Amino acid sequence: MTRYPRDLRGYGRTTPDPQWPGGARVAISMVLNFEEGGENCILHGDAASEAFLSDIAGAAQWPGQRHWNMESIYEYGARAGFWRLHRLFTGLNVPLTIYGVATALARAPEQVAAMKEAGWEIASHGLKWVEHKDMAEEEERRQIAEAIRLHTEVVGERPRGWYTGRCSVNTVRLTAEEGGFDWISDTYDDDLPYWLEVGARDQLVIPYTLEANDMRFATAPGYIEGEQFFTYLKDSFDTLYAEGLEGAPKMFSVGLHNRLIGRPGKVAGLKRFLDYALSHEGVWFATRGEIAAHWAATHPHTRRERPSQMARARFVEAFGSIYEHSPWIAQRAYDLELGPAHDSVEGTASALARIFRSASDSERLGVLTAHPDLAGKLAQAKRLTAESTSEQASAGLDALTDDERTTFEALNKDYTEKFGFPFIIAVKDNTKASILHAFRRRLDHDRDTEFAEACRQVERIAWHRLNAMDL
Repeated sequence: MTRYPRDLRGYGRTTPDPQWPGGARVAISMVLNFEEGGENCILHGDAASEAFLSDIAGAAQWPGQRHWNMESIYEYGARAGFWRLHRLFTGLNVPLTIYGVATALARAPEQVAAMKEAGWEIASHGLKWVEHKDMAEEEERRQIAEAIRLHTEVVGERPRGWYTGRCSVNTVRLTAEEGGFDWISDTYDDDLPYWLEVGARDQLVIPYTLEANDMRFATAPGYIEGEQFFTYLKDSFDTLYAEGLEGAPKMFSVGLHNRLIGRPGKVAGLKRFLDYALSHEGVWFATRGEIAAHWAATHPHTRRERPSQMARARFVEAFGSIYEHSPWIAQRAYDLELGPAHDSVEGTASALARIFRSASDSERLGVLTAHPDLAGKLAQAKRLTAESTSEQASAGLDALTDDERTTFEALNKDYTEKFGFPFIIAVKDNTKASILHAFRRRLDHDRDTEFAEACRQVERIAWHRLNAMDL
């Protein structure tokens, strides 16, 4: 593997300001999963009963059999839990995004009507609430299309958002390729939305959550009482709210299920959290669709050239001069395992530096000797590379007095005679005075110490050159 597909960098050290409406310090997305009636059940044509996310400890699928207790627990979610949550959210006027399994929605016309009357966003949660990890790509593509068709038939309009949950490695790509979703949420990798390039499609991703999620009532380790759920949500909110006050607003997703949080002893913790969050100023409760619309308007995607996606010739063209007259470094760096983490100044600098550091001493010496003397004859003859010319000018080395030029020439001569390579320093980190001070100080080094120092300076120069490219 020479191209690593996972993005372990994300936004990096500086997250964008989402500019939430009204200057909100945090955006809260409350999500209610409607899965009851779409779960594994032989009545639905499945091979076995459901075993996931219920109050049955250690539940296992029953091949070829109906699991009466499991079915009745799911039925509680649709019959009682949903309506308890409907009263709670409509009473507080808090918007909801529904993750609706298409076959479950088709079996719940009264609940769908209530969702629509409340103005809730109804996104797709797939065709059936089943595992997708072993599903063939063509079958998953077919089920996505059928989920959209059935959802449109039942709800009256196609879904604009998507979350599978029990997804495959193909799900995000397939839903993006479908082309009709304003947002997809089959990731858990950030606190802010982001854009994903899938072929010609720029797809907005709104990450979801499995930890600020009532599913922890049905998994270990998890919550055993509503107060624990409240405490976790409150702590998450407090942290994100404080970050918003400090100028770095985020988004907070909360995941809910009718058959779990809809129980009386659990919903009390949710109500405490909603009351707590509503008591704060600068909190934007929004559907995921509203968040997507805001993000698309405020942070529209712009494609840019990415080092990890360049062809070899383009990569060498772009970075072959970063190390002075040493394009072989870029040529070898291209063959490293590059990925999204390298599509930045730090990432590309790391790839190039790895090649330089692992090169032989003679190869690294070649890089050192390729550098010109500071304020030397090449500079006076205007024969430096464009990068070196700019760098030396930044410290005023292109405008020396006669005495200063004489001093530099003498130091260059003494240094080169002692070490066998020119004096190298990242002039953009220095002034004329600090360069002269470093010159004299480093002349006292032994060769090994100075060779190592010169190599560090070469890497620093490379970083400055990359930084000027605004990757």
